[in-house]
Amino acid sequence: MASTDPTRAQPHWRRLPAGIWALGFVSLLMDVSSEMIHALLPVYLTVGLGATALAVGVIEGIAEATAAITKVFSGALSDRLGRRKELAALGYGLAAVTKPIFPSRPRSAG
Repeated sequence: MASTDPTRAQPHWRRLPAGIWALGFVSLLMDVSSEMIHALLPVYLTVGLGATALAVGVIEGIAEATAAITKVFSGALSDRLGRRKELAALGYGLAAVTKPIFPSRPRSAG
């Protein structure tokens, strides 16, 4: 006996709303762009700016701690406000706006 329920005939991934697909795609692009920058940042700090390995470690530690603390407070804020879509858009927007702030090459003094 065949089922007439249209949702049973579709694969699970087809039942996802378009907003979920869009958010996943945006997340993928943001992760790729972040990894491209973060992979080269220690090299830029040491070669371009002359930072020591200790300074790079301290900077990375501060960045990781800031990210962890931000996740805790943003999760609590999201639960309190209940406006998850706006907070996600704000977070991805801030991440996209700050990407061009990373310098592309060191500038000479002369």
